[in-house]
Amino acid sequence: QVQLVESGGGLVQAGGSLRLSCAASGRTFSSYSIGWFRQAPGKEREFVGAITSIGDSTYYADSVKGRFTISRDNAKNTVYLQMISLKPEDTAVYYCAGTNIMGTTATKLYAYWGQGTQVTVSS
Repeated sequence: QVQLVESGGGLVQAGGSLRLSCAASGRTFSSYSIGWFRQAPGKEREFVGAITSIGDSTYYADSVKGRFTISRDNAKNTVYLQMISLKPEDTAVYYCAGTNIMGTTATKLYAYWGQGTQVTVSS
């Protein structure tokens, strides 16, 4: 089992950057793929991107490709979401989540979730 805590959210102007962190507790962190999801008001939670357990592959939603980068440091039990060229439509609560299923984008296949961190992009 793994517990996840996101941090790094905040208010940023369009075109700006933020880096979110997902800190994990638990000895088995390095065995999980970690995904990032986001949920805007009135909308369903959507997949943003994911990274495999050892960090050798990443996957991204088309809406963030080229702007968002996921990385992980298993020695620090942390996954990062670097976001650049932010747009107002990126405004949402961002969640990290853990799964044993490599490469999945399906929300329901992620068993472990953090509490989320708010990202607001002003125009």
